[in-house]
Amino acid sequence: MNYYVLVTVLLSAIVAFTAVKWVYFKVLKIAKEKNLVDNPDARKLQKSPVPVVGGLAVFFGVVFGLLMGIVIYYAFNQDVTGSATLFTSTRLLPVVLGMVIMLYVGTLDDILGLTPKSRFIIEILVVLGLIFASGSCIDSLHGLWGVYQFSWWIAVPLTVFAGVGIINAINMVDGVNGLSSGLCVTCSLLFGLAFLNAKDVTNAILAFSMSAALLPFFVHNVFGKSSRMFIGDAGTMVMGVLMTWFVICTMHDGGYIYATSGNYCMTAFVLAFLAVPVADTLRVMTMRMMQGKSPFEPDKTHLHHAFVGLGISHSITALTEIFINLLVVGVWYLLVLLGMSVECQLYVVILVAAVLVWGTYFFLLHEQKSASRKAQWLRRFSVKTHLGSTEWWQRLSLWLDAPEYDEVELRNLRERLKRKFTNN
Repeated sequence: MNYYVLVTVLLSAIVAFTAVKWVYFKVLKIAKEKNLVDNPDARKLQKSPVPVVGGLAVFFGVVFGLLMGIVIYYAFNQDVTGSATLFTSTRLLPVVLGMVIMLYVGTLDDILGLTPKSRFIIEILVVLGLIFASGSCIDSLHGLWGVYQFSWWIAVPLTVFAGVGIINAINMVDGVNGLSSGLCVTCSLLFGLAFLNAKDVTNAILAFSMSAALLPFFVHNVFGKSSRMFIGDAGTMVMGVLMTWFVICTMHDGGYIYATSGNYCMTAFVLAFLAVPVADTLRVMTMRMMQGKSPFEPDKTHLHHAFVGLGISHSITALTEIFINLLVVGVWYLLVLLGMSVECQLYVVILVAAVLVWGTYFFLLHEQKSASRKAQWLRRFSVKTHLGSTEWWQRLSLWLDAPEYDEVELRNLRERLKRKFTNN
């Protein structure tokens, strides 16, 4: 790997991270002053209104990191000709424009509320825009079942179906603090490493910029109190269209990842990276349709609802689902190392994802209604997962929330916290 490429990717990630840290409290202040909040109701898990425009801060960081990364890459790579440089940079124009549209639509949905039908139509148009503006779509199975490139009459509808599904899957897992952002941090890192391995520098910069931009938001959302801010539909739709772009780049004929190894099953590859959101959404939507409901009708049947229903804290719920996702990826990579066929990789990934995601959901659902020793142990364990009352957690929260207070108020809060744990 070219040393300059690694430096470029690292610097773009640092810029994205720094940009979000700088703008985060400014966006938070606007949200609070303008009452741009997500209010609790029977379906939602928060107990009080929470600002809901975190996606604006994340998008700012991603675009800033991407811009600086491309500039740095061109400055370092003197061997790249002007025409090649232009081609490399303009490749990302369709996805950046798609992210802008999704940010705008998601923000409207967060503030005003849009119908599922209107969102659905816009998502289809954005995915079609990605396809025809980039000239790429899911038009090859790279040897799975002996299928390589196939007609765009099949590829375009398949890509639209997959893209809209991914966007909604990312949106629908956004139910507990840090879950959707944490999953997208790991997915972006994994895709970024894969793109680096395939020498796709521009997509690697984009992936690592997204991962770095999400980190400050993830930390505030999980550990903060007054600084907590939801990523909102604006953020999940931006993340969804970015994940769709990565899948398209991976699955189109001559995809960058496939070029590095003939033993990779690209379909298993993308399913493993997105195992939790895709598997959980498929189960939820199937159960809704079996009950005669709309697949887009909101309810409390997601995997994270089952964890919280048993009393597990939001942070442990998010970390557990991220671990499940990484476990599926680990199984897939083990199959690659063992030289398993591409068909075997796909079947095992689907089986493992179903067992871990669906199996965990039905297990937790059963234990909620059970009085067995195992259920009693789980309930005792769930109490221990709520770390918000511990000293280290509250001190971390106060440190993260500090810019929200003036010096006098901050000093008083620290004194109260000190007295509280000294007396205990």
